[in-house]
Amino acid sequence: MKIGFIGCGNMGSAMIKGIVQGKVCPPSQIYVADHHQSNFEKIASLNVHTTLDNIEVSKEVDVLFLSVKPYVYENVISQIKDSVKENAIIVCIAAGKTIAQVQTYFQKPIKIVKAMPNTPAMVQEAMSAISYNEYLTQEEVDTILNIFNSFGKVEIVSESQMDAVTAVSGSSPAYVYMMIEAMADASVKQGMPRKQAYVFASQAVLGAAKMVLETQQHPGTLKDAVCSPSGTTIEAVSKLEETGFRSSIIQAMDACFEKSKKMTG
Repeated sequence: MKIGFIGCGNMGSAMIKGIVQGKVCPPSQIYVADHHQSNFEKIASLNVHTTLDNIEVSKEVDVLFLSVKPYVYENVISQIKDSVKENAIIVCIAAGKTIAQVQTYFQKPIKIVKAMPNTPAMVQEAMSAISYNEYLTQEEVDTILNIFNSFGKVEIVSESQMDAVTAVSGSSPAYVYMMIEAMADASVKQGMPRKQAYVFASQAVLGAAKMVLETQQHPGTLKDAVCSPSGTTIEAVSKLEETGFRSSIIQAMDACFEKSKKMTG
């Protein structure tokens, strides 16, 4: 199986690194096109094929990821629609582009997967969602799941849920980075060296997330277990509630969701 990417920006390069590290296929079977030579610096050590020619990639691969900005989708597809293999699977990762829209751009029946990964693919900890059209076989769906599982976790969702996926996992690494930065800033204020502060904050977030996933306990139950009566944690939680911590996250995700819906519309 040959896997191709058109677009090697932050998301594309993260997925490519994840696929190589996950050993889905040899680097010699991965083809990457981008209009900016400088973008290849992100994957220079991976020994994959790189080119400035979109058609060169599209005619070669069995699974083609379109990891370009949504506003150039129609132009890119007009370039490649006559060169893609007959049974190629097109993976669309652009927020705001539906399976039906991508199908229209190709002007013919074609196998399309809509996916929403996130940049932790770079360290094989992505959370991805996929939906797909009726032209894929179960074996092909399993192939796509295997690719996404190589750099994290993946779930099949209905396409109508993709805007919610964008808010809860596609964009959420940014929210978490902001929280880690704020936690580290507070630690620096309290006397801890910044480099060490980032380690403490980041590992705390990583460990807490792993607790939720592995224990399968409700996050509220895990929170309660840390909050001793009259202790330091409940004092901090009380201040977070007072300053609207949970409300601000919900409002941010609502804004992300609405923006994604408008892009789709």
